[in-house]
Amino acid sequence: MLNGDAPASKKSRKDKDKKSKKSKSKSASTEPEDTTEKEDKEAKKERKRLRKLQKAEAAAASGESTPKVGNEEEAGAEVAGSTDAESEKKAEKAKRKAEKEARKASKRAKKDAKESATDSSAPSGSSSESYREDPALTALPQSEIDSFLSKHFVAVTDPKASAPLRPIVSFAYLPVTNESEREPFKNFSAPTPIQAASWPFLLSGRDMIGVAETGSGKTMAFGVPCIRAVSSLSKKSKGPRAVIVSPTRELAQQINDQMVKLATPAGLSVVCVYGGVPKEEQRRALKTASIVVATPGRLNDLIDEGAANLSQVNYVVLDEADRMLDKGFEQEIRKIISTTSASNARQTLMFTATWPPSVRELAATFMNDPVKITIGDNPTGELRANTRITQTVEVVDPRGKEQRLLQLLKQHQSGAQRDDRILVFCLYKKEATRVENFLRAKGLRVAGIHGDLSQQQRTSSLDAFKQGKVPLLVATDVAARGLDIPAVKMVINVTFPLTVEDYVHRIGRTGRAGQDGAAITLFTEHDKAQSGALINVLKAANQPVPQELLKFGTTVKKKSHDAYGAFFKDTEDMKPAKKITFDD
Repeated sequence: MLNGDAPASKKSRKDKDKKSKKSKSKSASTEPEDTTEKEDKEAKKERKRLRKLQKAEAAAASGESTPKVGNEEEAGAEVAGSTDAESEKKAEKAKRKAEKEARKASKRAKKDAKESATDSSAPSGSSSESYREDPALTALPQSEIDSFLSKHFVAVTDPKASAPLRPIVSFAYLPVTNESEREPFKNFSAPTPIQAASWPFLLSGRDMIGVAETGSGKTMAFGVPCIRAVSSLSKKSKGPRAVIVSPTRELAQQINDQMVKLATPAGLSVVCVYGGVPKEEQRRALKTASIVVATPGRLNDLIDEGAANLSQVNYVVLDEADRMLDKGFEQEIRKIISTTSASNARQTLMFTATWPPSVRELAATFMNDPVKITIGDNPTGELRANTRITQTVEVVDPRGKEQRLLQLLKQHQSGAQRDDRILVFCLYKKEATRVENFLRAKGLRVAGIHGDLSQQQRTSSLDAFKQGKVPLLVATDVAARGLDIPAVKMVINVTFPLTVEDYVHRIGRTGRAGQDGAAITLFTEHDKAQSGALINVLKAANQPVPQELLKFGTTVKKKSHDAYGAFFKDTEDMKPAKKITFDD
């Protein structure tokens, strides 16, 4: 009977406990619970769960070590043992599952961090660890490096280091992953000074300002590091990773041709974006192209339409930056750069022929501790003409310019010089058309390039001139800057340009790539306001100044107007503007 009474007494105690708990819960429900009471309840529940678990374990242990005392106790022990075993299995299974999920999450986090570092940090593949100086270059005596820098007037200013990186004076010292990367240079004996000096810094991921004359090999200078930087990025995401901005359509096409040669072996695609042609094909190409070469106006149009997404771009090149600012593209340039990656995740390059305050201000806004490399005996970046160009200025009657032009062409295109390329510059489109027709009527092979022609006609004329099909090209200032037209023997200015800066850029079409050139300018009384500035350019290049030109005066006119104010003004020392708000 004792065995039978024990369970009964336990039952009665349990019933009493339940009743007391119910009464407590009812009374508690009538009063509002604070957070402390809730915490106490949770703690009690946890203690109760632990006590149950301990009891179940104790029951299972006693069932194994002592003889069974009746059917009820045996059944209870079996149930407790099976319940405990099942709960342990479930707990173990849940633990293994949680560990597995944790491992997966850890792998995903590491992978995401790696991709984020690759795509968003300082341009991957362009970090300082990606450039290793060739041992043969390191072994060169310092005197040889100094001789190269002195001979080519290379000046390097690095805010991060006192000693600049050694220039890559031979293509053999350019680090490559395979020899096919040297293929674009097979027709060149050595890198140009701007290439040699800039490659070490650009391959190290640095921002850079290059001040060099036109025709100095700047496209390859920024093109080679561009391919390296883009090739090293993740291939999963599509869309542009580099953008190169230039002032004119012709220059953009020229850069595009060079970039295609570099990008094709690396499996990268390049798109050229410029105005004057339909947008649809450009929109399609922008979806998959890795590198964008563009003019500011058309690229901004495509950005506004949502067709050009530059958010992943971390390699930006501004070519002929001073020219773009002269043409009024500053706001477009700022907008383009602002749509790319942040400055600390972007490598920004700026190439310019001059170093005016407007270019300096742009560099200060968008660049991080840029290296400045100046090529030539002009470390301040002041406007100067190429000293390899022989400049001749003839003061003539305005009505006799075309006849004098014809005489010069017959003189310089005869006999063995019959096919020499000569570039003839006019000031206005209608003047260019008139001169072109005049020369053609005289039996000369001539083509024209100016703003009134379609893009197809301009491209056709330029190609015919480059290939030597026509030895004469009549152009306006659209061809005065940046175009790489090989073997131009002479430039003739039929009409002097509006500024002496344009004059320097015009004659810069000859005497390129280390060659000598010649420039003849027909100067009239209508151009006398430019005489002082022209005389200064001639003197700076050690060129003769004719007495007829000196008669017009040596005063340099300021670019200002009584009504419209200064066309150019140094704003560095000006006080900051104040915002004035007027009541409605």
